[in-house]
Amino acid sequence: MNIVVVESPAKAKTINKYLGPGYEVLASFGHIRDLPAKDGSVDPDHNFKMIWEVDERAQKRINDIARAVKGADKLILATDPDREGEAISWHVLEVLREKKALKDQTIERVVFNAITKQAVSEAMKHPRKIDHALVDAYLARRALDYLVGFTLSPVLWRKLPGARSAGRVQSVALRLVCDRELEIEKFVAREYWSLVASLATPRDETFEARLVGADGRKITRLDIGSGQEAEDFKQALETATFTVASVEAKPARRNPPPPFTTSTLQQEASRKLGFAPAHTMRVAQRLYEGIDIDGETIGLITYMRTDGIDMAQEAIAGIRSMIGKNYGKDYVPDAPRRYQNKSKNAQEAHEAIRPTDAARTPRDVRRALDPDQAKLYELIWNRAVASQMQSAELERTIVDITAQVAARNLELRATGQVIKFDGFLTLYQEGQDDDIEDEDSRRLPAMSQGEKLRKDHISATQHFTEPPPRFTEASLVKRMEELGIGRPSTYASILAVLKDRGYTRIDKKRLVPEDKGRLVVGFLESFFQKYVEYDFTASLEEQLDKVSNNELEWHQLLRDFWDDFIAAVGEIKDLRITQVLDALNELLGPHVFPRREDGGDPRQCPNCSEGQLSLKVGRFGAFVGCSRYPECRYTRQLAPGANGADSATKLLGTDPETGLDVTLRGGRFGPYVQLGEGNPETKEKPKRSGLPKGLAPDDVDLDIALGLLSLPRDVGKDPESGEMIIAGIGRFGSYVKLGKTYANLEPGDEVLNIGLNRAVTLIAEKKANPGKGRRFGADPGRSLGDHPDKGGAIVVKNGRYGAYVSHDGVNATLPSDKTPDTITLAEAVALIDARIAAGGGKKKKAAPKPKAAAKSAKGTTTGQTAAAAGPARAKKAKAARPEAADGKPAAKIPTPRKASSKAAASKSRGKTAGPAAGGEAAPPQRKRKVAN
Repeated sequence: MNIVVVESPAKAKTINKYLGPGYEVLASFGHIRDLPAKDGSVDPDHNFKMIWEVDERAQKRINDIARAVKGADKLILATDPDREGEAISWHVLEVLREKKALKDQTIERVVFNAITKQAVSEAMKHPRKIDHALVDAYLARRALDYLVGFTLSPVLWRKLPGARSAGRVQSVALRLVCDRELEIEKFVAREYWSLVASLATPRDETFEARLVGADGRKITRLDIGSGQEAEDFKQALETATFTVASVEAKPARRNPPPPFTTSTLQQEASRKLGFAPAHTMRVAQRLYEGIDIDGETIGLITYMRTDGIDMAQEAIAGIRSMIGKNYGKDYVPDAPRRYQNKSKNAQEAHEAIRPTDAARTPRDVRRALDPDQAKLYELIWNRAVASQMQSAELERTIVDITAQVAARNLELRATGQVIKFDGFLTLYQEGQDDDIEDEDSRRLPAMSQGEKLRKDHISATQHFTEPPPRFTEASLVKRMEELGIGRPSTYASILAVLKDRGYTRIDKKRLVPEDKGRLVVGFLESFFQKYVEYDFTASLEEQLDKVSNNELEWHQLLRDFWDDFIAAVGEIKDLRITQVLDALNELLGPHVFPRREDGGDPRQCPNCSEGQLSLKVGRFGAFVGCSRYPECRYTRQLAPGANGADSATKLLGTDPETGLDVTLRGGRFGPYVQLGEGNPETKEKPKRSGLPKGLAPDDVDLDIALGLLSLPRDVGKDPESGEMIIAGIGRFGSYVKLGKTYANLEPGDEVLNIGLNRAVTLIAEKKANPGKGRRFGADPGRSLGDHPDKGGAIVVKNGRYGAYVSHDGVNATLPSDKTPDTITLAEAVALIDARIAAGGGKKKKAAPKPKAAAKSAKGTTTGQTAAAAGPARAKKAKAARPEAADGKPAAKIPTPRKASSKAAASKSRGKTAGPAAGGEAAPPQRKRKVAN
């Protein structure tokens, strides 16, 4: 028996059918182990030793593979044909060796670019060994991402509260987005005018010509900068005589674009289909792994993570044959087209993304695909087939026209373009970003030199230059590729990380940086500039490629990087937060303190006019405040007008009872209303109230503001208890309250006018279902009674993942036919006992290891599990920590922090608590204080 290991179960099922008896195909479900998110997983002091931890979910799959391998003749590692696929095979092999599951078995590595019977069978005939150069490149990349993420992130937390994390590639991609936003904010629009004449030939065929010269001077787009100048030209053209000076027709050819790479596929799918890069890759993965067509599972496209732009010879031959049959011989070029890029990336060895069989048209397979799969397959098929079609033949016509008036000689030009032979354009035309203007494709009427033209009308149009557009996901991927930042397999995950961490958001298909993202980039540019430079990041990628090509030793790459990096981190350990904020005030000035319409100082406090606005930090991040605090308590969010509120104070009127001003303001947590200014001498704060959800700042008038400031208010007495029901606004929105029972208001309810009957209903619903609307904390549950054998209450609760019963730390999920209201004590006891029998009891704490064991852990090598991690190293690091001026241990910056229990819990639920996918390190979670 031969055991074949692949990544996914869908891939395993398909390949099993192809190979038949004598083979058993098992899936690893992707990576089986990773660096644990804690201190010491990569140890720079011991030649970058890496400690690997097998994922809990992967343990059973590895055991299954180990059992199967023990009785097998051969182990065939058939994971994906890229760097990550090579690493997965290496991990599987290393774990099997640790388990001593391998003895005399033959070990082979095979790769195939498509999941078809022919491709798989051919790959099995040409096995090789694991490519350790590719594995070394993976190890170097993984170590770099870990060290950067887990070293920089704690620095961010100390120096820039509210920031979440930083990453080697993620931060550079974020800088691209933030730099573009800064360009937009600094942009000053410039006025310009265009002069267009609508003219007609003697045959009454009309066309348009643009003014391009005057009196021997060339006029470019921005040269006419005022309305008066434009009007002078228009008056001259109104009385001019127009004559054709020359007609020039130039033939042109447009060649088809090459077939898709990962990057270009993501860009085109974004432009034409509106797919996010991550979604594109998910759909492409399914097309690659195979679709059931007429009872047979067939891989429809080749591997979708590639930099290569050429195709296999047999694929080109098949496409050319299909083109001649379906489109005619005129559409088949004389020789096959061969494409070659200049990248030296190891992934270039793979083919471009193409259909596995060009004869399988989009129409033929549409019925077997879901809508998104059908759209993406058609896009890939069209591009691959068009890449082997004949060039399009065009004719570009340029007509120069003279306009003679008095002593002036004005020049106009009309351009047009016609398609003589459509060639590949009959099937495919490359999409363009919204900000790119397409070439003029209008057809001009026939004209000859010396021919007189009749004026129809003259138009002078005012324009203003526009700032550069924000990046779309497609244009950001394109820019990253141009700069050499990241690699095809990382683009989608980088964009996802930026959104998930709240650093960017999507607005009208454009990437907009959030304030916290801009602060992170500003901090890194100020104090770690080298590590967010585009050239530095690109050069590091080139060095990683050299490792994969066996041109550079990976430990040396890490040493060169780490020595400089940790020195840079050490230089800022004594940096004060005020120094950080001063640097950010300067760098982010155009964003945080934009120009005022009256030309005044943008940093002048709008409330007291005496203080100066500056960035400040609190528990929940950065905000803008007045330098005269506490005399002036003006605050706002970083971006003026955020959340729809004007950053300046807006006077709504005067409170008739107190005579104090009622104002609408923008704060760190959104817009709010305030009564008076408080008393700085007695430190008495003014009364404030946030706006309830759904109430826009523009809709707030004096009456509404006074109503909000009067909260909490009495709604009425509860008919049963006689207690007063209160309505108010709290941390988590509007609510009604009876005693200790709080119920959140639902859409349609208004805190200012909710009536007694509705309030009683909400309170009753909350008592009947305590978990409803719960924002935090666990459901206290309902007691079913004591356990008949062991004693202690059995409680039924509503949890995050459904209802369950609990006893003495043992939880058992309710079956689908039971609810918290119908479960009985006897049924709960049976569920608890079954859970214990299945190994779900309380885990005993492991006995402490002897000191000798801790000492030996220092010798852990790459491939050992986290159980053998280095307590001695942690102890040594603690002892070596320097003391600060106050005698307390100083913040430990150089060594990555340990993950908190929250991160560990996340990992146990199956989420990645360690470095995120795509070359980004996800830092451990810090504990946060909760306000009373």
